[in-house]
Amino acid sequence: MNLAYITHPDCLLHSNGLISGMPHPENQRRLTEIQDHLIAQGIEPWLVHLTAPVATKEQLCLAHDQAYVEDVFQNAPEVGGFLYDQDVVMMPHTLSAARHAAGSGIAAVDWVMAQPNRRAFCAIRPPGHHAGKHKAAGFCLFNNAAIACYHALTNAGIERVAIVDFDVHHGDGTEDIVAGDERILFCSSFQHPFYPYSGVSPSAENCLPVPLPQGTRGDTWRSAVSAAWFERLDAFAPQLIVISAGFDGHLLDDMGGWGLVEADYEWLTQQLVHIANRHAKGRTISLLEGGYEPHALARSVAAHITALQA
Repeated sequence: MNLAYITHPDCLLHSNGLISGMPHPENQRRLTEIQDHLIAQGIEPWLVHLTAPVATKEQLCLAHDQAYVEDVFQNAPEVGGFLYDQDVVMMPHTLSAARHAAGSGIAAVDWVMAQPNRRAFCAIRPPGHHAGKHKAAGFCLFNNAAIACYHALTNAGIERVAIVDFDVHHGDGTEDIVAGDERILFCSSFQHPFYPYSGVSPSAENCLPVPLPQGTRGDTWRSAVSAAWFERLDAFAPQLIVISAGFDGHLLDDMGGWGLVEADYEWLTQQLVHIANRHAKGRTISLLEGGYEPHALARSVAAHITALQA
């Protein structure tokens, strides 16, 4: 078994409250549906199950300003809630969930770097790719992918990491953190115009954006990311690939306006595994970002995991 599945029970406890009396789309069902589907499909027994550790303040500061990290800790409520940002609510369990989510990427890096041909998937919430150096945004408190990336560069003895973000929303927080760092190649595809209304013009040479309009289907998306990413990824020769795996571009997910399906996510994962096999001894980690239609999310994650196991 070469694929670790990393999560923590506290990720289920984080709550974003209600919207007009209905559950917030970023809720615990996202993780329970994934787990149930992996069991139903017979995939779960073939995974190495690991518990995500708590990320320390020092580890969070690999990607975030220390003053911001301290501010988050100080504002974490023991009761009630704290509106950190218009889209970021902190409840009593939020800080623990966010620290375990960040810790999952750190554990994933350590696990895949211990032996060749290892990969990991982090089933976590809250997501992370909108969190910037100094700010929370878009349901995200800490940038899980960027923390994992800098943990690898700092502690794993490697010099080049690729981050590939295929969420329907631009990973503006990740770009804010890694832009201009020549050790990192940031590849991102996203719907445009759409929240957070950024990324079309790359902020640095190491950023490869693929903005695509509402209504984009799999064939167009596949052609666009192939043309923009694969040659550059091969030339960059990453020693680790970090995936920000957002599945909200799915046809059935009304948080976005694309028409991707499970086969599209499986295809891109296969391409990234091939690149990792050529340059990174197969080492790939993936962290859950978006995906808000629970059944479509679960099926997409299963396809993604199956491709990671190959």
